[in-house]
Amino acid sequence: MALARGMPARLLRPVAGLYGLLVKWRHDLYNRGWLTSTRLPVPVVVVGNVVVGGAGKTPATIALVQHLLAKGWRPGVVSRGYGREDQTIQCVDEQATARLVGDEPLLIWRATGVPVWVGRQRAQAAQAMLDQHPEVDIVVCDDGLQHRALVADVRLVVFDDRGIGNGWLLPAGLLREPWPPTSAQPYPDLLLQQVAPHTAGEAVPPLPGRRVWRARRRLAAHAVHLSGERRPLSHWAGRAVVALAGIARPEVFFEMLRAQGLTLQATHALADHADPQSALRSLQASGLDLLCTEKDAVKLRGAEPHAGIWAVPLELEIDPPFFAALDHCLAQSRHA
Repeated sequence: MALARGMPARLLRPVAGLYGLLVKWRHDLYNRGWLTSTRLPVPVVVVGNVVVGGAGKTPATIALVQHLLAKGWRPGVVSRGYGREDQTIQCVDEQATARLVGDEPLLIWRATGVPVWVGRQRAQAAQAMLDQHPEVDIVVCDDGLQHRALVADVRLVVFDDRGIGNGWLLPAGLLREPWPPTSAQPYPDLLLQQVAPHTAGEAVPPLPGRRVWRARRRLAAHAVHLSGERRPLSHWAGRAVVALAGIARPEVFFEMLRAQGLTLQATHALADHADPQSALRSLQASGLDLLCTEKDAVKLRGAEPHAGIWAVPLELEIDPPFFAALDHCLAQSRHA
């Protein structure tokens, strides 16, 4: 839950002020040309956020890539690949593991099938991908809003139901950067807020000339076994299950399961990007089926025994006009 503007947050305001100066200083280095940015020969769409803690970038990235495919684009994705052990530039493929490339890039690759490359320096990873995949005519940068080393043609900022929290910078609030953006920051092109069904969430303060589009997130009506078998969630109605989530806000996943009428006998909340293998044995000791997120499932492939491990997909229903706005931004960028 976001910090309110109470005493704990107020005590942290001086630290947040120093953090804000560092953010401005970094932007100034790019704006004055002291730090350089790489422009790729194809359009770049950056999907990112200005708040910490799982605003929903990965589902938005997957939805965006699927839209681009439907429009005839041949997209590729670059990502840093948080939590991976190897920091070299890597291609995500059938042999890749979450430890090697990161859980989110692996999930994006499995969901879309497009080229996905990871690297700490996203510009270098993108160039390596274009060298190997000359058919790629647009690059989607997952979680790269603060990574100005790669020039963005379209910037998409993703929010969740927390909005901007209390409106203060870290560590007094949730913001990585000031909102609304200062003159030193690149101006965002699109704003997307994900909320649960039948809820509005905390409103995101709008920007001049920018509409906040809505996306409704919900669990799919089915779960997918590690083997690929599907079962409706209704299969577990009246049966106790255990649940695991290694995401930024695990309780959100647990509450969504409960909202589907499932009884959670035990839950295990892990840190974002954490390896769920260590928690697997204790949860499976009950003999009950284990429900997890898709992000956890890509890290559990090959787990033994895995008879009762099921991933529940997250579905994102985005306002259709949002994609028209995206197409318009891309058309403008190509004529800039």
